[in-house]
Amino acid sequence: MSGRAKPEKPLIRALRGERLDRPPFWFMRQAGRYLPEYRAVRADAGGFLDLCMNPEKAAEVTLQPIRRYGMDAAILFADILLIPHALGQPLDYREGEGPVLEPIRDAAGLSRLDASAASSGLAPVMETVARVAAALPDETALIGFAGAPWTVATYMVEGGGSPDHRNTKRWAYGDPDGFTRLIEVVVDATVDYLAAQVAAGAEALQLFDTWAGSLAAPEFDRWVTAPTRAIVAGLRARGIDVPLIGFPRGAGLRLAEYRDGTGVDALGLDFAVPTTAAREKLGDATCLQGNLDPQLLVVGGDAMLDRARAIRETLNTGPCVFNLGHGIVPETPPEHVAALSALLRGD
Repeated sequence: MSGRAKPEKPLIRALRGERLDRPPFWFMRQAGRYLPEYRAVRADAGGFLDLCMNPEKAAEVTLQPIRRYGMDAAILFADILLIPHALGQPLDYREGEGPVLEPIRDAAGLSRLDASAASSGLAPVMETVARVAAALPDETALIGFAGAPWTVATYMVEGGGSPDHRNTKRWAYGDPDGFTRLIEVVVDATVDYLAAQVAAGAEALQLFDTWAGSLAAPEFDRWVTAPTRAIVAGLRARGIDVPLIGFPRGAGLRLAEYRDGTGVDALGLDFAVPTTAAREKLGDATCLQGNLDPQLLVVGGDAMLDRARAIRETLNTGPCVFNLGHGIVPETPPEHVAALSALLRGD
């Protein structure tokens, strides 16, 4: 005799297009340096990459904010540059400088990547996913993620963060066929990576395209929309139907184009997007996620709570997920996160 199937978790219901009286919530970078318990684990782990690749410690920091605040979802603690690292691109995280990679800017650099090694190199991440999935409360969903190809490619080409992505654009504009080969390598590795996360227990996925807004319209379609569409299609072709959130930061007026051109199930809004205009333009059928300015979380108090109420009211005419418009910053007081979480839980 079979038992009754468990109802879907609130986050999954919202991402699949159901409007809920209390929108589910989670926060980008909800696990991180603003938490003292995270800093303790990080200090014990050694470097940042060591932490990402240590399943026991990465699972612990993934679960820390759930224990503290009771979000409706945990998001895997990892990094968008683990794919380049697994492909064989040397990667280091330097204090005060961020990620540093050996730049790839031509066919010779591409030839040094080894797609066959990526899956084994990312195996510790799958163990982290499995550990978290086994430890989460029944009602809490687990989100897996990856960087979108354009954003990942900018780091691979620039060798780290860049204010203008000049080397990436020069390659993409001057040798689009050569740059396409880099994008295709990242697309294929990302499909494998996300599929493995789902097999290990992830129930939803998010693609972070942090630098989507750095491209003009024709290039946006080629380097943001098309690769994301290829990832969605690649996952669906494997029978993977978990909801997928696209977060094309800075897309602005191109959000509808991105939604329609990629096939993502939900749209993450950055904090510069007016929520009223977004809901009007995108309609009440699309699940929208966002989009409190992280600096309001630093400020706290009525300024934070009033804005959060306004965002929730505006977005909740259709399916929605409350989140920030970018990640929690390190100087955020944990008690402000607690106050916002209490509001969003309805305590």
